[in-house]
Amino acid sequence: YKELVETNTTASVGSCTLAAERMAARLRAAGYPDSDLTLFSAPEYPREGGLVAVYHAKDPKAKAILLLAHIDVVEAKREDWTRDPFKLVEENGNFYARGASDDKAEAAIWVDTLIRMREEHFTPKHTIKMALTCGEEGGSRFNGAEWLVQNRRDLIEASFAINEGASGELDASGKPVSMTVEAGEKTYQNYRLEITNPGGHSSRPLKDNAIYRLSAALTRLSAYEFPIQLADGSKAYLLGMAKVQERQGHADIAAAMLAIVANPQDTAAVSLVSGRDPSWAAMLHTTCVATMLDAGHAANALPQRARATVNCRIFPGVTPQQVRDTLQGVAADAGVKVDLIEPMGVSAPAPALTPAVLGPVEKLTEEFWPGVPVLPVLQSGATDGRYLNSVDIPTFGIEGVFMGPDLGHIHGLNEYIGVDSLLKGREFMYRLVKIYAEQP
Repeated sequence: YKELVETNTTASVGSCTLAAERMAARLRAAGYPDSDLTLFSAPEYPREGGLVAVYHAKDPKAKAILLLAHIDVVEAKREDWTRDPFKLVEENGNFYARGASDDKAEAAIWVDTLIRMREEHFTPKHTIKMALTCGEEGGSRFNGAEWLVQNRRDLIEASFAINEGASGELDASGKPVSMTVEAGEKTYQNYRLEITNPGGHSSRPLKDNAIYRLSAALTRLSAYEFPIQLADGSKAYLLGMAKVQERQGHADIAAAMLAIVANPQDTAAVSLVSGRDPSWAAMLHTTCVATMLDAGHAANALPQRARATVNCRIFPGVTPQQVRDTLQGVAADAGVKVDLIEPMGVSAPAPALTPAVLGPVEKLTEEFWPGVPVLPVLQSGATDGRYLNSVDIPTFGIEGVFMGPDLGHIHGLNEYIGVDSLLKGREFMYRLVKIYAEQP
């Protein structure tokens, strides 16, 4: 875990290839032959490689289980962080570093799991495969999970896969509330809003200013709410979380959650639930938010161009083109052009959450955290699971660690994960994989 976290894997200056090589070295040291380790990369992206490892079963014909994790991380600037983001720091009962949680915690757990199984001479009924990939966080044109699907499907062929996308939830006091399992996710898509203008000398201001017009369009977007929608995963989550909220004494929230399931157009209930937790709000509909701005060309000139990047997480069943059309209408300015940026092109259906997948999670959760319910959830973000789901490798988000309302500052400053949470999650996931590997 420490070695993986301290290997910089940002798109700008890092190397997933180096991280993959280091994890392969650990597996070799544990006795894995080179024939069971495949390091891969595209020639044009030498720093963005990955690793596939195989732990063979007694029955080579039994379909495999795939353990998936991405090893690239979001950019992190030292001057912004309290600590060096690429040094693992243990402090206040937490591990701090970029990737401490997302997603090097699960990646390290997978490598550790394969090593432990070999040390124990475990002989599973199903082959266990592990894929560590690069490119999930963006910033690159190479995505390892997509590349494997398109070029080496044989390496990752499996009956189902376990990936990031869900975890345990803690309340504000640090008490476990639920263990979630991702049963579907939104589609990730970026858009560019852009307006051009002849510009001119800044000493002669004009009302027709590209920056002002773009700003007005973004202000209108900030006030817009996409229609409320429900998927099977979000319905199941609301029904289960309503029981949790009732037990915690939040009868108003519980009633509102049940009201939304009964009538998604109940605006009062939606307002109450959305206002209590941004994760709950995001689960209920498509969301779009401005994330980057670029405007003007000189301090003494009227801007000739202004553009904004808007990141959207699109609800299942809604197309990127439909969202583009909505954004164009919300902008309410024919001069503001809305375009898709590098269309993602992958919108996968939610896999069926069967008893064979959910049952072991429920059993172990009750053993590790008695009384904590297991809830399916629609992931409001996006993961590499979309590539596997699109080719009929059902992929579920399961990660036996718990996070509080701030989600461990994932993608933000001073990312962290609880030490006890990580170590307990390590054991939970190891046990879970062994159960899956022994099932008929």
